[in-house]
Amino acid sequence: MELLKRKIIEEGIVLSDQVLKVDSFLNHQIDPLLMQEIGRTFANRFRESGITKIVTIESSGIAPAVMTALELGVSVIFARKRKSLTLQDDLYTEKVYSFTKKEESEVSISRKLLSPSDRVLLIDDFLANGEAALAMARIVENAGAEVAGIGIVIEKAFQNGGSKLRELGYDIESLARVTSLQSGSAVFAD
Repeated sequence: MELLKRKIIEEGIVLSDQVLKVDSFLNHQIDPLLMQEIGRTFANRFRESGITKIVTIESSGIAPAVMTALELGVSVIFARKRKSLTLQDDLYTEKVYSFTKKEESEVSISRKLLSPSDRVLLIDDFLANGEAALAMARIVENAGAEVAGIGIVIEKAFQNGGSKLRELGYDIESLARVTSLQSGSAVFAD
């Protein structure tokens, strides 16, 4: 997706050979026009997959998930990282390790929101080691639902998450595949 790649080149900040900061348009401040185009692109790629729901993890995946859901006419469920007074019981819960935060957390979805008849599209902002996508997939599969695909805004193709998920048979669509972060810039796969 050329618009996304251009945004990464113009506004992304390479903090190290492992970390790309995109908080000016994706995961702190949101560019709504870019999110609209991301949603349209994911919807077009998965339109024939029979998607009934979209699942993401709070918070950076919510904007692209909502825009995709708007295009597909389905609901978005976001896995909560913190339990609240209204989200205590009857949950699907999985542990997920965050590469950028260097911490493990639990994510939860109410059991009443997923059913075995659902075909679910997982959406996330980044794919590095695949931990978040695997946790979401386990939740969906524990509900008896099917993971119909995984939409990733930015895949760090130099890390093992994408290959691990593909080897497990998941259909992954990454809008920008970064093959390396070097000398202050991102290098993309064709």
